[in-house]
Amino acid sequence: MSKNLVIVESPAKAKKINQFLGSEYVVMASVGHVRDLPPKKLGVDVEKEFEPEYVDTVRGKKVLKELKTAAKSCDKVFLAPDPDREGEAIAWHLLEALKDTVAEENFYRVTYNEITKSAILAAFQSPEKIDMDRVNAQQARRILDRLVGFKGSPVVRRQIRGANSVGRVQTVALRLVCEREKSILNFKPESYFVVGAKVRKQQEPLDPFTVKLARINNEPIGIKDRKLLPGAIKTQEQLDAIQAELDNSALRVVDVIEKTVQRKARAPFITSTLQQSASGALGYAPARAMSIAQKLYENGLITYMRTDSFSIAKSAQDECRAYVTAQYGPEYLPEKPNFYKSKGAAQEAHEAIRPTDVNVTPVSLDGKLDAQELKLYKLIWQRFVASQMVPAQIARRTVEVEAGTENTYLFRATASEVAFPGYMKASGIEAAADKKNNGDEDESETEKIPPLVQGEGLDCLDWLAEQKETKPVSRYSEAALIKALEENGVGRPSTYAAIMSKLDEREYVSKEKRSLVPTPLGMDLIDLVLKTEEKLKSENKVDLFEVHFTADMETKLDQIEAGQVEWTQMMTGFYPSLLEWIDNARETAPVEQVGKCLQALETVTEWAAPVKSGKRTYDDQKTVGELRDDVAEGKKLSKRQGEMLFSICCRYIQQVPAELAQELELVEPEKPRDDTMQKLEILAGVKCEEPRTVGKRTYDDAQFCNSLKEQVQTGKRLSDRQLAYLDTLLTKYSKQIENFDELKAKFGLAEKEEVEADPTTAPVLELMKSVVEWAPPTKRGKREFNDQTFFESLSSQFAGKGALSERQVAALKKMASRYASQIPTYAAVQEQLGLPAPKAPKPKKEDAKE
Repeated sequence: MSKNLVIVESPAKAKKINQFLGSEYVVMASVGHVRDLPPKKLGVDVEKEFEPEYVDTVRGKKVLKELKTAAKSCDKVFLAPDPDREGEAIAWHLLEALKDTVAEENFYRVTYNEITKSAILAAFQSPEKIDMDRVNAQQARRILDRLVGFKGSPVVRRQIRGANSVGRVQTVALRLVCEREKSILNFKPESYFVVGAKVRKQQEPLDPFTVKLARINNEPIGIKDRKLLPGAIKTQEQLDAIQAELDNSALRVVDVIEKTVQRKARAPFITSTLQQSASGALGYAPARAMSIAQKLYENGLITYMRTDSFSIAKSAQDECRAYVTAQYGPEYLPEKPNFYKSKGAAQEAHEAIRPTDVNVTPVSLDGKLDAQELKLYKLIWQRFVASQMVPAQIARRTVEVEAGTENTYLFRATASEVAFPGYMKASGIEAAADKKNNGDEDESETEKIPPLVQGEGLDCLDWLAEQKETKPVSRYSEAALIKALEENGVGRPSTYAAIMSKLDEREYVSKEKRSLVPTPLGMDLIDLVLKTEEKLKSENKVDLFEVHFTADMETKLDQIEAGQVEWTQMMTGFYPSLLEWIDNARETAPVEQVGKCLQALETVTEWAAPVKSGKRTYDDQKTVGELRDDVAEGKKLSKRQGEMLFSICCRYIQQVPAELAQELELVEPEKPRDDTMQKLEILAGVKCEEPRTVGKRTYDDAQFCNSLKEQVQTGKRLSDRQLAYLDTLLTKYSKQIENFDELKAKFGLAEKEEVEADPTTAPVLELMKSVVEWAPPTKRGKREFNDQTFFESLSSQFAGKGALSERQVAALKKMASRYASQIPTYAAVQEQLGLPAPKAPKPKKEDAKE
């Protein structure tokens, strides 16, 4: 019997699908993309309608060799990567790579939204051909990103020290973060007073409740949209006058408003809302949430997790309605199924994220999934079931109370309670009050209001007053930034998690708790973007990194996928905008000054020897020669290159003609401090520790000292950070240095504030020395987490500094809890050292397989 080759993306998916297909099918994995643009060159011929040059990826070479071997014994090839643009492109690349092995007409494309037996068999009963419009949409996006990265990033690197790259979507996301930060920094808080009263009925029940001042003479007070309303109480004098009048005033109920409010269930999850909810409810970063969702999908528990469509298959909807009726009762089922409208660009062929079988409840999977997978599955299951249920009924009571003699003061209190849970029966009872995040406070609710009637008098137990300040808008969390990108039409489901990871990897943002804070590097990059935007707008040209322009590009990609626009046509319209941005982003050094600097350096005959620092070698003579060649070729030097050239001139001022030195206003570089060389000479006599590697970085004290010595000998001034670490090394190796106490006083080391060490640090480090079997390193994204290396690093730092940070101590203790089984005295000292409860060690990969 002839064999059929099936190619999916991941080995886990291959294993699952292999269970559903018969013995006549061979299921293999491509492990992602097998071909891509070359990593070290542009790979796009802009003169030939942006023709891409595809090459096999490093991993792809091995995979394709195995696939070609398997394909030789097969009649048909079924291409079954994910049902999105990336998946379609992978399928096309596989066809292009294998069509010399199997005839092109024998390739088929199969797509499915869930990995269940029924869905897989149905997909193979109706195979299709590759959708080239979808492939072209992916090609256009890939080439757009390559052009921006390869042509735009060098401009940024030359302008901003430490900047790594710009990205078509990544930079727009960073722009949103930076603009939010600037609005926070520029925000000027205003003080105001909130006035209220603790009151009770004059007859039973006498339970007190709180009313809050809402209006004075019918004019609203407080804040709205983070700004004070005209009637706000801003000064102590205003407050004193109001309180004096209220002290002599009676309180009377003027209105009791009762109404029932419907609260509808939210739509089932799409990619962006899943990432937002997983962040808010579970604390999962977007990349982590998607990684867990991928496992649930590959195990056949949920539908495809990269989607922007709210559509639900009728069979799944019918199944869910039957479950709701059986589990909760017919009163929880709407007369007609609930439908949710997707955005215009959504791919309706896809479904929302839902459980593949609603009868597989979270409780039934307890013990079968790990804790994180179970939490995410429960979130998806509850959201889906709730989406097909009736609204909740919220009973809301508002009481309005008046007081005052000369003025009319209207106080208000509102209380809500769930009268009928509706969809909350599945999702869990939510707070009845609507929670807002717009800085308004006059709509807050009280817990309970007793029965009241119009005209009823109330007793005041206490007048309340609290001074507050208006607050700026909050920083973006990753979830909030994804929501903002989605609302602005920037990015697509498959890109959100990657955008967040890129901002972190490039060190353009840092995280404080869950908030994204732009780094100085990120702010510098966006300042350059905004400065470039001003230039472009003055010439009536579009800005490459303006939110609406980026959103428009996403719309054009959608149009390419729909077959409405040729991808090369879109590229032809985009490319001039990129070139215009690059031209306007360049800050060039003054041509006249560059010429005079190069003229001045022509007289230099004695150049400093090259200095090696880390992987870089600094060679003044070579650098000047390269800059001179660039100028001779008609190139303009960047502002940063011009500043570097000027610094080199200053270093060689003694060999520059006096007239030119005066004209250029050269100044002799500051000499290194006298004690710097002494410190380096002292450290030259100590035996440094062996180099240690943490992640991708290697820390070598001896090499560091030699590098500093070479820099000082060539007249370069060390940075404050380098000088500070030099002092740290002196302290670290103090036991090898004779008369260290005298030197400490001489160099001012004694004046440095001693770091107070946590007394439990040393004992915990000692406990960890008994660990003989370490957990294998794990990778998350590009980062590797290695317990043994981390422990060695902490031990080394403690030996040098005598202390660790609070965060490091906490991480050390948490790690110790994972190795409690190898620490004989763990239980005995647990309470004394503040150690967490012992945790089960991470299983080895081979154990997990068993």
